[in-house]
Amino acid sequence: MDNFKNLDNQYRRYKAHVSIFGTTQFHLRNPYIIAWWSAAFPGFGHILLNKYLRGLALFMWEVFVNHQAKINLAMVHSFSGHIELAKESLISRWTLMYIPVYLFAIWDSYRTTVDMNKLYLLAERENAPINSFTIGALEINYLDKRNPVMSVFWSIFMPGLGQLYIHRIISAFFSLTWSIIFLYFSHLLEAVQLLFFGEIKRATEVLDKQWLLYMPSIWGFAIYEAYVNTVESNKLFENEQQNFLKKNYQNSQFRVKKGKVVG
Repeated sequence: MDNFKNLDNQYRRYKAHVSIFGTTQFHLRNPYIIAWWSAAFPGFGHILLNKYLRGLALFMWEVFVNHQAKINLAMVHSFSGHIELAKESLISRWTLMYIPVYLFAIWDSYRTTVDMNKLYLLAERENAPINSFTIGALEINYLDKRNPVMSVFWSIFMPGLGQLYIHRIISAFFSLTWSIIFLYFSHLLEAVQLLFFGEIKRATEVLDKQWLLYMPSIWGFAIYEAYVNTVESNKLFENEQQNFLKKNYQNSQFRVKKGKVVG
């Protein structure tokens, strides 16, 4: 670790950093997909970019202002064809506050993705060394290959478990905490239990629609984020291993010319 820290002033950009809280890395992302996640739920796009503080600020803003404006409740009424009821549900003084920050989250995540893609290409060209192993009093983390299917599998059971599987502690804590909050206030599990007993009407009545509509977003995001980061972590592991083998085992006279190996 000390040897790696001494490299800080030698290289301008790094592709990744392995810490006890997870692996943070640059990789190419589609700006439109990141912007779409910000549109689905402000903050998600920034969390996908590993910008946790900005993402959490936008996420908490979305939950608070959306709840005050009753936007989710109005959406449920709109989906049910009750347009007038949807209009009555909205609280205008909160709704008008909601729009500017919502648009900013989409725009800023798109802009940041474009910038980070450029930085990734520069970092890839510089190919600075990265630490592949870290150990501390609380945790151990290291680059390793994981199965993307298992990340999806555990995320389907509970948002955050897929992130724990690939050692992304911050996003795992975020997903688990907010999933618990949404499940509790939406009464979703209570409704599922009533469905098992065949009490469909009571199951529908017990649901809090305002909180329920957060669930598809957090569940879908957790599955997507766990899968993508598993794939990218596997690529990073292979890249680091490739560089290590080249540096320590490849003959210095090795050359490739016109498709032929010369050594």
